Amino acid sequence: MHETTTVDEAISKGQQMINYPAFLIVLGIPGASTYLVVQNILPVWVLPVGFILGLGLAWLYWGIMIPKWRLWAFENVRNVHELKKRAIREKLIWPDNSFWRKIEIWTPLDKERWLSLQSKFNKEDVFTDDLAIPAETIIGYSKGKNYFQMAIMLVILGGGVFLIVSTGNYIVGAIAVVIGAWLSYKEYRQATNTKPQIIVNDKGIQTISTPFYEWKDITNEEAIGQRSGKHTYYYLIYDYPGGSAKLQIDDYETDQRSLNNLLSLYRGRYQKKQNRR
Repeated sequence: MHETTTVDEAISKGQQMINYPAFLIVLGIPGASTYLVVQNILPVWVLPVGFILGLGLAWLYWGIMIPKWRLWAFENVRNVHELKKRAIREKLIWPDNSFWRKIEIWTPLDKERWLSLQSKFNKEDVFTDDLAIPAETIIGYSKGKNYFQMAIMLVILGGGVFLIVSTGNYIVGAIAVVIGAWLSYKEYRQATNTKPQIIVNDKGIQTISTPFYEWKDITNEEAIGQRSGKHTYYYLIYDYPGGSAKLQIDDYETDQRSLNNLLSLYRGRYQKKQNRR
């Protein structure tokens, strides 16, 4: 085993090997079927077959390629705990107890190689500091995000005024004006809010809604995405003595990947200091 591949490199290769091709398959076959039907080259009944075939072949490709990537990645990456956590977060693999793990297609030889890699999980990950990251990071609202969203809300507000003045559609117009005015004000308040929303360093974490806790009192810290309808919202979550924190970060000057990198780095700095004592 040549453990010279970084976690980022392994995740990037996984996206290229698995997610991107599977995405092309699930869209490409139905798309091609639709085009051929519209051009009267194939009969209409091909449409549902194309959608089913695209979905089935994408799952088959995923099931075959996931074990191949697992074996390559976990053989060549030193920090297998971080790799596994990142791969689950990036939707490359599923958690161990997930039903979808059963769809993975393993050969007997693949299973033997995977079993031989399990001893790597008995070792702690090696911490590599990033000196470009300061001793403390303060995260607040993103002015760019909030001003952009405010501009959209102002357009909705203007559309409501137009409906009232030009078309006499008072009900729809009034609803648009109220929604646009309220959300514009909300985005403006956030854009001009200079209070730190998250403070994280090698001692612990503090948020706008949760007091400071040291790393020794914090567990399960992570930035996660949760779907609600067609939209995904992102949160910082962690447990502390007697409770848990859950703070939405969509409007902050960070994102899921950046925040998770910070959490991992500051946790690593804390543990490094503890090991020196």
